[in-house]
Amino acid sequence: MANPPELNLTTHLQSLLPSGIRPSLVQEVIPKLVQSLTAISSALRSSQTVSQIGTANAFGDDQLNVDVLAEEIIRSAIAKCPSIFTASSEEDPVERSTGSTADVAEKYTVGFDPLDGSSIIAPNWTVGTIIGIWDGISALHQSPKNQIAAILGVYGPRTTAVIALRVPGCAAACFEVGLGEGKSADSASHIEIVQPKVRLLDAPFKTRYFAPANMRAAAEDEKYMNLITHFVSQRYTLRYSGGLVPDVVHALVKGHGIYVSPVTAVSKAKLRRLYELTPIALIVECAGGLAIDAGDGRSILERPIEHTDERAGLMCGTAEEVEFVRKFLLE
Repeated sequence: MANPPELNLTTHLQSLLPSGIRPSLVQEVIPKLVQSLTAISSALRSSQTVSQIGTANAFGDDQLNVDVLAEEIIRSAIAKCPSIFTASSEEDPVERSTGSTADVAEKYTVGFDPLDGSSIIAPNWTVGTIIGIWDGISALHQSPKNQIAAILGVYGPRTTAVIALRVPGCAAACFEVGLGEGKSADSASHIEIVQPKVRLLDAPFKTRYFAPANMRAAAEDEKYMNLITHFVSQRYTLRYSGGLVPDVVHALVKGHGIYVSPVTAVSKAKLRRLYELTPIALIVECAGGLAIDAGDGRSILERPIEHTDERAGLMCGTAEEVEFVRKFLLE
């Protein structure tokens, strides 16, 4: 008989941190949030239509029925974690109190994108969830080092998640889990450790992958056009779905890849630092890669986030590829 989901996942988390370190994070926060991904997966599979519901989030983005479903499921999971004191999302971008009054040593805030990939979900392509977990009761005006964990949920033929930990004083870790179906965030779905260690490889590479986001920008930026031409001429394999989560996770699972989402005078930055860039940057760095701002080449995790709608472009993936693209586009 399969172990309860918390046991498999918690045991692995406990193996990554010294005994007694961050018990709420290990036994409550990460397991509950990962379990919520199985409920979202189940909700997506039972949602036969994807439609706008006639409302927009605070950023003015039209909301889909599945966006709202995913938001509600994650909020429900958060409400069951007394050590999470505040949370905000792309659908509700205000750091609101969860109502927790628990007297606990660990206090966290969560910033998340409940369903990343609205533009590709209608044709039934792979989409995902992005979650960042921060020390304290706010992710704003803080050192990016306060983000101590991140989760990328992937909804495709299988439901999986890549999880990263970077707790001060402990070694960074990144691993992948496979998720069984669950009817709710509390259901006894199975969680299997698929890859105990996710790591981007060192050269030489058997296959090189590239994911050029916002290719329309190549019509505005000759350097970006030349970069894409370079990848093609050097026989890189194109792996771009239009979804940030599956494209980044592809690189992590394959052990190599470069994702580029440029910024030009016409093509403005679209990715929000709190809900998309910082969690992805933490995961990529914990896997041995780099994640930098496509506008100025600085590390995504170098400067504090000042407001929830702060945006930037992104270059991330294998370190040597990111350095090459930085020089190619920015120098």
